[in-house]
Amino acid sequence: MRKIVIAGGTGFLGQVLIKHFKELKDELIILTRGQGGERNGVKYLHWNGEQVDKWTEAIEGVDVLINLSGRTVNCRYTAKNKKEIMDSRLLSTRALGEAIKTLENPPKVWMNASSATIYEESFDQANDEETGQIGKGFSVDVCQQWEKEFNEVKVNGVRKICLRTAMVIGEGGPFLELMTKIVKFRLGGRQGSGEQFVSWLHEKDFTEILEFLIENDDLSGVFNLCAPKPERNKDMMAMLRKACGVKIGLPALTPMVHLGAFFMRTEAELPLKSRKVVPARLLKEGYKFRFADMENALNDLIGR
Repeated sequence: MRKIVIAGGTGFLGQVLIKHFKELKDELIILTRGQGGERNGVKYLHWNGEQVDKWTEAIEGVDVLINLSGRTVNCRYTAKNKKEIMDSRLLSTRALGEAIKTLENPPKVWMNASSATIYEESFDQANDEETGQIGKGFSVDVCQQWEKEFNEVKVNGVRKICLRTAMVIGEGGPFLELMTKIVKFRLGGRQGSGEQFVSWLHEKDFTEILEFLIENDDLSGVFNLCAPKPERNKDMMAMLRKACGVKIGLPALTPMVHLGAFFMRTEAELPLKSRKVVPARLLKEGYKFRFADMENALNDLIGR
């Protein structure tokens, strides 16, 4: 039995990991800004995500520490929201780093979330860990400062892995819930030009990649967590319509996407930015994807 701590584990990805690790009979502790206690065999500890406190005792001698903390980016980029997005990532990473430095037996491996959106928008060249070009803009700045905070923590014996994760599609996840509703209302055509690339990952590969990185103790540094084949938005929407059994899908032209994003209190960048990212390091190290093809991934998830 391994002892695993997940900071910020109450969101969608945290729930995916909780289910996975529970099935493996691992001991799980979740650091949450919510109420502490024990629920369904999982221990929850309250923390504010900013300061070292009593929760530090929970990460003494753990096998794996996974930090997923961060306010959702699915919002309008107001000054207030930008500050919360940035602070929630930097301060939680800083607090974990300060706590680790005080431990006699720090975690064997520390995985810290980042995002594949760190790379520049691309319609041709695929971005990998070695040759990928870093982009510009607020979301990129967040990722760069987040990773800088993580990289500055130096603790002997702690293997550190930066997870540049693409959009994870999973049962009950925010992407699939929203997009299947749009498709069923016959609005599931291309968004914007439809030529923009979407980098993605099935929830099963998300959990198995983390297992792969945990098991291979010679691996550290930056990894792109995404399927090897990004899809154009227009092709993804066609696959969604097919999986849902819907033939008609009206397109959303770029001005409509911006208008819809305004009323949904989110940013048009999320569906319109072209993210062409590939998992070069995972493939090189021998990871075998369960779902390398988006059509198979969508059929598996929607078919449930």
